Amino acid sequence: MKDRQYPTTAPAQVYLFATCLVDLFVPQAGLDAVRLLEREGLTVHFPRAQSCCGQPAYSSGNPDQARAVARAQLDLFGEPWPVIVPSGSCAGMMRHHWPQLFADDPVAGPKARALAERIYELTEFLLHVLKVDFSQALPGGQAAERVVLHTSCGARREMGTREHGVAMVDALPGVMRVEHERESECCGFGGTFSLKHPDISGAMVRDKVASACATGCNRLVSADCGCLLNIGHTAAHDGAPLQVEHLASFLWRRTGGAA
Repeated sequence: MKDRQYPTTAPAQVYLFATCLVDLFVPQAGLDAVRLLEREGLTVHFPRAQSCCGQPAYSSGNPDQARAVARAQLDLFGEPWPVIVPSGSCAGMMRHHWPQLFADDPVAGPKARALAERIYELTEFLLHVLKVDFSQALPGGQAAERVVLHTSCGARREMGTREHGVAMVDALPGVMRVEHERESECCGFGGTFSLKHPDISGAMVRDKVASACATGCNRLVSADCGCLLNIGHTAAHDGAPLQVEHLASFLWRRTGGAA
């Protein structure tokens, strides 16, 4: 991951690219991402034609299909506003791999490169652009809470999302983040990996759940819905005492919701 220069002035308007998993399975995370941004005084725009970043096709070795999906998104964000993504892996796909997909395309290539410069993962944007300080937030009367954090492999490598998540969670009053033995390991989701190799994926996610539960925490927080779905469904299926929550929803809840 290359160092990035962040704007010194916060924008007044942004786009939200919600991701297909948020849209289909965890819409509350998208709504809470919007609430976090709006609470900072931003106007959030949501182009309704958006769908998927193309990562499942890309990671499966199908660049043509990934290009077709990505191409459909390129003209949806026409204003020069930041595009906020509540998923580190999807943000990484858009920032780093869209320019590669269209490197030889004289029309789509410049669009992809220009758009990539405006892509931000949600907590990255809150931390480095809006400079939100949650240390003074009111927890809304909620009890103290111990949690474990999970960062998807792509988000960790390409977007530095663990750093952003750690900073956000550690600043929250009444919250203790506990590291566990297998925190840096993959949960086994990997997009289509979990479908093509279910036995291997199942072993990986059960190791992850067991490691998180060994800390005594009953909540795992992550900024990637694919990982949350994989970990949460496995924990529920196996009867493990572990709840999962998207980081956007966790931040919104722990800061008392409305200011």
